Amino acid sequence: MDNETAAGHLTRKTVLRAALAAGMAAPVALMGVPALARTLTDGTAAPALTPECDDGDTPTPEQMEGPYFKPDSPLRTSLLEAGTTGTRLTVSGYVFGLACRPISGVLLDFWQADVNGAYDNTGFRFRGHQFTDASGAFKLTTIVPGLYPGRTRHIHVKLQAPGRPVLTTQLYFPGEPRNNTDSIFDARLLMTVRDVGAAKEAAFDFVLNVPQDPGPTPTPTSTGAPGGTWAVGTAYRAGDAVTYGGPGYVCLQAHTAQTGWEPPNVPALWRVA
Repeated sequence: MDNETAAGHLTRKTVLRAALAAGMAAPVALMGVPALARTLTDGTAAPALTPECDDGDTPTPEQMEGPYFKPDSPLRTSLLEAGTTGTRLTVSGYVFGLACRPISGVLLDFWQADVNGAYDNTGFRFRGHQFTDASGAFKLTTIVPGLYPGRTRHIHVKLQAPGRPVLTTQLYFPGEPRNNTDSIFDARLLMTVRDVGAAKEAAFDFVLNVPQDPGPTPTPTSTGAPGGTWAVGTAYRAGDAVTYGGPGYVCLQAHTAQTGWEPPNVPALWRVA
């Protein structure tokens, strides 16, 4: 979901996300870390809803596991295999705790249907787990899942921070007709999705029930005023185009421009045109 509040005020988590994206570290290899979420059984008590961050961000709701979860999925960030068909999809984002600070080493275990709406219940096609990197970021490469009777389009995921309860939930796609008829669809779990050529890119940030000290909000640094149409105080909408220091940029998320949020500094808000 959009990290901007209904009043148009960017939340603390959005500022943190932008700052993290501007200086993102390379993914950390966490081979051998126990994948605790992958041992969850039907008899395990469901975790409570993830509380919201302290700046009023929307909590990450729990959702049913469904009948197709399998433990012991392979460690991988890409679910694509030789011969995979379907529209390529990249899902990325961050995992935050209660104070909206990113959490490293969080297990994310994904599973989904193939392009025809079928789950692989004998092997591990379109199943895999990974861990957030040092900046709390994750990235999944897969395809847009197909539809099957009774459900809208969705991706399943289990998340678990080290030593904390498991959160089981699902991610949804905007603009799907079946969102209106799926009995468990939750609009709070809608990803932000955009077309990139013949593929799609999606984004979603999770908030887990992990106590944290709030800590300081990163202070962005200005790159000066090299010229262009971008201007502090302007309310930009997704899709708006500006220039800054020569290159052109396209707005990815509605916000009001502030010093330090120049397009080159915040790839979470702007991309090069």
